[in-house]
Amino acid sequence: MSTATRTAVNPLTTEDAELLVATAAAAAEAAGATVSVTVLDAGGHLFAFRRDDRAVLISGETSTRKAYTALQLNAPTADLVEAVRPDGPFHTLPTALDRPLLFIAGGLPVHRDGRLIGAVGVGGGAPEQDHGFAVAARDALI
Repeated sequence: MSTATRTAVNPLTTEDAELLVATAAAAAEAAGATVSVTVLDAGGHLFAFRRDDRAVLISGETSTRKAYTALQLNAPTADLVEAVRPDGPFHTLPTALDRPLLFIAGGLPVHRDGRLIGAVGVGGGAPEQDHGFAVAARDALI
């Protein structure tokens, strides 16, 4: 049995989730983009969600799937795009698992003290925009 002590990390809070959503939405608005923003807790459960009333309806689904993918693989979805190409190491992953994965930029894991506490996903803009809005949100939390 290990004698190492594990320090507890504060989980994602409602205040954290609201900050993530508000920051991503403000960044999108400043860029003239209409988006949806999803925040998931460490267990993959919906914690916060916002869809701009002018955003395309599917953006709600894409933002959620991006957040889920970032959480499950503990990696930005922008970093995973190449991995699912036909010659990539994860090329069968999107179809092999019955999971709501989406390998498009815009999803980021959220860490506190080096531990995964949740994820944020943005959908509705161009993938590079969505990634930037998610980065702005995550950086506001750190």
